[in-house]
Amino acid sequence: MKVIVANKCGFCPGVRNAISTAEKLLEEASDTECVCSLGPVIHNRDEVNRLEQAGLTVVESVEDIQGGSVLIRSHGAAPNQFDKIKARGANIVDATCVLVKRLQEIARQLEDDGLQVIIIGEKNHPEVQAVVGGLKQAIVIAVQEDLARIPDGARLGIVSQTTQSPEQFSAMLGAIAGGNFRELHVINTLCRESRKRQEAAVALCKKVDIMFVLGGLHSANTARLAEMCQKFNRHTYHLQNWTDLDTGLLTGKSSVGVTAGASTPDRIIDEFVRHLESLADQDPDASVPASENSR
Repeated sequence: MKVIVANKCGFCPGVRNAISTAEKLLEEASDTECVCSLGPVIHNRDEVNRLEQAGLTVVESVEDIQGGSVLIRSHGAAPNQFDKIKARGANIVDATCVLVKRLQEIARQLEDDGLQVIIIGEKNHPEVQAVVGGLKQAIVIAVQEDLARIPDGARLGIVSQTTQSPEQFSAMLGAIAGGNFRELHVINTLCRESRKRQEAAVALCKKVDIMFVLGGLHSANTARLAEMCQKFNRHTYHLQNWTDLDTGLLTGKSSVGVTAGASTPDRIIDEFVRHLESLADQDPDASVPASENSR
């Protein structure tokens, strides 16, 4: 059995920055200082558990904050949330991804220019909610049925959730362009790192007998990787970590592909690959070429 890891997978720069910022904040905090994050730092239960064990408290609402230091995760937060946190006397440490901040700024500028802002993305995703929270009125579009909410004859400004796939973005953009509008302004706010991971995952899944996508089950970008791979390899499985694997799935498979979402720690990927290699070593003919098992 040959194990191949996608050449682009795991933590993206924005997530890596959020994690390192959280670690530094915990390291520098006094024994009595409360350190919390507004929502999970990333959508990966294993990593969130690790940070909680180090002293980080996850709160879901600003009302749950009682002073101390508050980490704003990579997904960002709405302006009114920043104001409420300051009003509660807490110190804000902003780890919002620079690309998410760019999206927020572009969306505000489009609205300031008198355009109706359309966000292609998932309305319940924290990144999208943070963008919407900074606007007077935005419309979030995820599926064809949402198009009915776009007013006729409007001047439209189109942006996208950073982790949407180029295929989804272009499909929804084409659908919007087929409607009745006066002007259409489109800004590409897709994350290049997400695109590289998507392209690498799809390329790999076409070469292997079975494909594993590692990451939080509630991680939007990981779920999207799995969905894209499933289109080309029906033997694609989204797992959180090694303990989720039913090794019976490997029966009769000679090649295994592994990728991971942008919020999946290296140690989760390494552990998964290490166990797969251990299974391969049980068969003298199942060697794993080192050159194909690197990231």
